[in-house]
Amino acid sequence: MVLRSLILLAGLALTACSVPTDTPLPTRAVVAETTLPPIKRFTSTAGFAPTRSNADMARDFLDLSFQLESGRALPRLTKFEGPITVRIEGRATQTMQQDLTALLSRLRREARLDISQVTSGDANITIHAVTRRNIRRALPNAACFVVPNVTDLVDYRSARSSNRTDWSALQNRERIAIFLSYDTSPQDIRDCLHEELAQALGPLNDLFRLHDSVFNDDNFHSVLTGFDMLMLRAYYDPVIKNGMTRAEASARIRGVLARLNPSGERRASNPLPTTPNTWKSLITTALGAPGSNQRLNAANRAVAFAQSQGWRDHRLAFSHYALARQLRADDLDQAKLHFEQAARLYAGVAKGGPQESHMLIQLAAYDISDGNPDKALVRLNAAKAAANRAQNAAQLASVLMLQSEALAMTGRTQDARRTRLDSLGWARYGFGPDWAVQARLREIAALNPQNERL
Repeated sequence: MVLRSLILLAGLALTACSVPTDTPLPTRAVVAETTLPPIKRFTSTAGFAPTRSNADMARDFLDLSFQLESGRALPRLTKFEGPITVRIEGRATQTMQQDLTALLSRLRREARLDISQVTSGDANITIHAVTRRNIRRALPNAACFVVPNVTDLVDYRSARSSNRTDWSALQNRERIAIFLSYDTSPQDIRDCLHEELAQALGPLNDLFRLHDSVFNDDNFHSVLTGFDMLMLRAYYDPVIKNGMTRAEASARIRGVLARLNPSGERRASNPLPTTPNTWKSLITTALGAPGSNQRLNAANRAVAFAQSQGWRDHRLAFSHYALARQLRADDLDQAKLHFEQAARLYAGVAKGGPQESHMLIQLAAYDISDGNPDKALVRLNAAKAAANRAQNAAQLASVLMLQSEALAMTGRTQDARRTRLDSLGWARYGFGPDWAVQARLREIAALNPQNERL
């Protein structure tokens, strides 16, 4: 899942309204670092149950389990046999340990896995907490990654071209390494734990057609969903055996899902078409830094391609989002149109999800910049609920900071102050160091046209 650093909560500040971080701003937009409150964290709750049919999710299970992200087919399903142990090695932060404890609890409760953490000795899954610099040296575009049969980064660099690290050569899973950075925001660490531990345990593929899963390279979902937990529970069901071929698993997975998710048997099948490599390649190119002609061209072509396929789902929405990101640098009005189109599409296929929330945040920033605080507050109320549901602290902090500006614009000064202070604990979890929190505050304060007169 190497696209995380390219798209997650990309630039809220609109280019025409942004200011350098050293530009003086009104006193109320700045909070002294010594007054920042403690980090806030979400309580661990169960993911919402999947709402699609078992027939469609059986296909998802097979495509996730028998193919790599590269498109290469896997000859067999591999998984751990017996109790699974997890250990952290390196510099574990306090929030990393807290979030791992919460995740393992969810895996035991929702996916019914026999999984636990150990503090010494060998473990089936070792989480290596290293620096971002070391991660980038190993895989330049990755925020974190998972690999079989290695002990550390030195071992990985020497073995990465051999069969030892080839997932398709595995017969079963015995020793898996996860590499993630400790010197990043707590939310980034948590998100990597969820994504990479899920792939260490089960499916190795990502599918753009999934709107309700972390197994999707759009990276809007950052914690394991109800669908993801169902996939892991099915993966470790006794009926699904280590070493099974796709044909063997195909003959059994419908029965497993019927037993684990009986409500899915009553839902009508509505399968989405497979995502062509042409569109995936265009999206990968389009998700670079805004302003490049090559990336803008790719984003335009991604929208045209999605429309030519007759799509009306979240993949067309994501195409409009990618195009809006590129247009922000030179054409704010056109960018807004594509954010609005993405928001409408997401509302139709993923109502109340983190995708729609992200679009509402972008549009609320436009509203504030245009002097429409009441319109912004309507959008932000919906975005706040979605950010809470998705346990996305970065989104939630941004919502609250924008709400604070909108409230201030309507003269509700006390409400604005309380909301801004409420945002800070979430911002410390979502954005990390104090300077990053302060930078986001300044970016959002700069959207408010009233600040120019103060």
